[in-house]
Order: sequence, then C-alpha cells, then structure tokens
Amino acid sequence: MARPRNFDEDDVLNTIAEAFWTHGYEGTSTRDLVQLTGLTQPSLYNAFGDKRALFLRALDHYLEHTLRERIERLEATCTPAHAVAGFFREIVERSVSDEHRRGCMLVNAALAAPLEDEAFHELIAKEVELLRGFFERCLSAAFKSGEIERMMSATDAATSLLAVLLGVRVLARIDPQPKLLVAAVAPTLMLLKLPPMRAKFTTR
Repeated sequence: MARPRNFDEDDVLNTIAEAFWTHGYEGTSTRDLVQLTGLTQPSLYNAFGDKRALFLRALDHYLEHTLRERIERLEATCTPAHAVAGFFREIVERSVSDEHRRGCMLVNAALAAPLEDEAFHELIAKEVELLRGFFERCLSAAFKSGEIERMMSATDAATSLLAVLLGVRVLARIDPQPKLLVAAVAPTLMLLKLPPMRAKFTTR
C-alpha cells in the first residue's frame, strides 16, 4: 500500500516553479530543488518524476495560476474589448514590478527548449494557441456586438496581438521600463480600436 504524502503538493510546485522561472531549466539543479523544497531527491522523483517531468509539472502549475486564471477571470468579468486591454495591463504591471526580470516562464521555456524535444514544443505550441484563441474570441465578440470597429479579421488581429505579447515578454527580461513596455503595446491597441491599458505601475 502506497504511503501518504506528508507535504502540500501545491506548495512544493510553487517552490519548484519559482526556481525554474527564476533560474531556467539548465540553471536549476535537482540539488537546488531538494534544498528549496526540503524533500529528498527520491521523494521528489517518486511524486513528480525526473527533472524534465518536474519542470513540465511546474510549468503547468505556473500556467494554471497565471495565464489560464487570467484569461478565465477577464472573460468572466469584462467586456471582450476590455478583457484584451486588461490582459495587457496586467502583463505590463507584473513585468514592471518583477525585480528579478523573469519575464514569462512559458516564453522563456519556448526560447530555451531543445529543438529535438518535439513533445515539449507541442506543449508550448498548445499554450500559445490558448493565448491566440483568447484574443480571437474577444475580438470576434467585440466586432459582433459593435463594441469596437472591425479593422481586420479577428484571426489576423489576434495573431498581431500574440506577436506583441511575445515581444513584450522578451522586453520585460531586458529592460522592463513602463514607458518602453507601454509603447510596445499601445499602438496595436489603438490600431484595433481597443481601450487603452490604463496601467498603474509600481515605482522601483
């Protein structure tokens, strides 16, 4: 009979995700994870698998509590156009307030993933498509309701917003200055007749 786990899985995954997010896959060793979680290597591997499996579980945990949570909340509480503007506002605010300049764990993983790891690239592509789908749903609904004027197809507009988002997430690791990040987003929102972000930034 399997022994019950004597640790909180969410707490452990939070710790592991923070480590990988801050230091990257290659920069985080199993020894680091043992020290940070207080668990032995056999306990970690028995619970989550090897280092690659640990990273994938941590990435999924990160996405569930950031990207997916944000999309679900904004779609449930905002009009479609304001959901898009709110999404970018939160991204810029988080980027500016992150003193470690970590950017996005998903984007960082995409840039660092080995070319030969097809399964991992498929996972990344699935999450990126989730983002593009969110933008397309919001734009389609906003066009249909008349909330914003149709400037192009919802598909093309969503792809443009996705490209802006990925660029902002990379900029956030290089120079997360409010004026720079806002300037990277604002013209596309204006072009698509979307509301401005109206972000409130943390002074650093």
